[in-house]
Amino acid sequence: MMRVILSAAVVLMAGCASAPPEHFYSLSSGMGAPHATQSAPAYYIELPAVTVPQQVARNQLVVTTGAGRVDLLEQERWVSPPSSEIGLALSLAISNELGTIDVFRTPTPDKAPVYRISTNVQRFESAPGQYALIDAVWSVRLVGSTQVLTCRSVAQETVSAGYDELVAGHRRAVIRISTDIAKAVRTLASGAKAGC
Repeated sequence: MMRVILSAAVVLMAGCASAPPEHFYSLSSGMGAPHATQSAPAYYIELPAVTVPQQVARNQLVVTTGAGRVDLLEQERWVSPPSSEIGLALSLAISNELGTIDVFRTPTPDKAPVYRISTNVQRFESAPGQYALIDAVWSVRLVGSTQVLTCRSVAQETVSAGYDELVAGHRRAVIRISTDIAKAVRTLASGAKAGC
């Protein structure tokens, strides 16, 4: 009986040892260090939670492998759900571009201008060895104002083989979208009329 138990334990341990390792990816790593601010910024941004399509709202990478076919990769995962990854990456990129601070859920000084940026990712596609695509509708509004600027940014990046390259493509796509948003915020903050 003891031999049977030991044999079963050895088989289980061998099975665990042969399982492929999991790899974890982040969109915000490599976004660069934020600019040091010596004084309070002229305005702040506020980036609430980003929404993403339900089919990619999971930690596993969801990749397109053919016409209408997607694969869920158990061993290739995001560090946090894609909505959080995209939100943090956008927040860092926009804050760095504008030299300001994302104050979502944080008190701000009295009468400080705050620009709320809402983002709805409508497509988040990953095609290894082909492209990484983010299609987002976003809006910017000065908190307390009724005027809203709503735009759409579609960023598609060509990627070579490998999941590291795929994630790097999504990072580049996030930076392209953040540049569009930062330009709109900067224009609105200057008092000029912003457009898409």
